[in-house]
Formats: sequence, structure tokens, C-alpha cells
Amino acid sequence: MTRYEYKVLTPPAKGVKAPGRKTAEARHANAVELFLNEQASAGWEYLRSDILPNIERQGLTSSQTVYRTVMVFRRPVEDAAEMVIAEAQAVAEAPAPVAPETAPVAEPPSRDMPEPAETDPAPEADPGHEPDDAPRKP
Repeated sequence: MTRYEYKVLTPPAKGVKAPGRKTAEARHANAVELFLNEQASAGWEYLRSDILPNIERQGLTSSQTVYRTVMVFRRPVEDAAEMVIAEAQAVAEAPAPVAPETAPVAEPPSRDMPEPAETDPAPEADPGHEPDDAPRKP
């Protein structure tokens, strides 16, 4: 059994100009035609038009009944069971994902203070050169 979803819209209230359509009736028919074709291109099938009562508020304390024209559209919907079956088949037919090989992870550097670098031994003193901190002869 085919299931449908429905969409209810108000028809256009104003005509649309087009070449060769000079009268108000022709322009209104053109607006309805464009509206129907727009809905059909979105996959909606025109079903019927209805005139339905609508109770509207009038002033602060009263209300009145206004009759509105609505257009009913429908389109087929897949059953939920069919959707679940199709989804399960897609998952079953899909190849299983291959896990990538993991490379060995380097150990992160420690957050401790780095050890001080070893200092080079002091260069040997030049025999003809006096160190800077040695007392100078006048």
C-alpha cells in the first residue's frame, strides 16, 4: 500500500503578467499555473482544492467566520519498514573499514626542568698571556 504525505497551501491571490495575457482572469490563471508547476517540480502532485472555514478574531471580544480556499498536494512516502530494510542492506553490503596500522608513538618530552648542559673545561692559559683577573703590574 502506498503511503502519502500532504501539503496544504493557499493559492496565489494576485495575477502574474505574461505576454498575451491582458485580462485579470488570464493573469490570475497564469499565477495559478506557475504555482502548480512549481509544486510539481518539487515532487508534489495536485490533489484538490477545498473551501474551509476559518474563525478569525474581530476586534477585542468578537470573532467571525471567513472561508478560505486551499490547495491540497500529495507525494508518496516510503514506508518506515522499507527504509529500515534498505538502510540495513546498505550497511551489510558496504565493505568493512580497515583499521590503519599504528606507528610507534614517540614518548612525549617530560615537563620537568631540563638538566643543565655540561660546560666545556676552561681553555688552557697561554704562557705569554696573563688572565684577565690577574693583578697587573704598573
